[in-house]
Amino acid sequence: MAYLGLYNYWIVIFLMMSGFYIVIARGNLVKKIVGLNIFQASVFIFYITVGKVSGGTAPIIVEGVTVYSNPLPHVLILTAIVVGVATTALGLSLVVRINEAYGTVEEEDLGAMGGDD
Repeated sequence: MAYLGLYNYWIVIFLMMSGFYIVIARGNLVKKIVGLNIFQASVFIFYITVGKVSGGTAPIIVEGVTVYSNPLPHVLILTAIVVGVATTALGLSLVVRINEAYGTVEEEDLGAMGGDD
């Protein structure tokens, strides 16, 4: 029953496998981008979970405090969220452009149009 207490990790595993399945199993390019975002969110949750120290406080030196939390993982995740939003916007804009050029966003249809390359 100790494994059930680690529910953050179970959530991370579920989101990671769900996002990975969506990327692999779906042929729609928009759904693939959504799957990548779900996978990315699981990595964010994992890093935030690992970065939290039980009983830790902000890294400000104060009398009587000996356990500090490292703020670096949280700062890195904030940066990763900004980069993730930008790459999602770029990916969706490419999907829109592909749809305008070929009239579809389905991977199989695009492969049939592209030939045998």
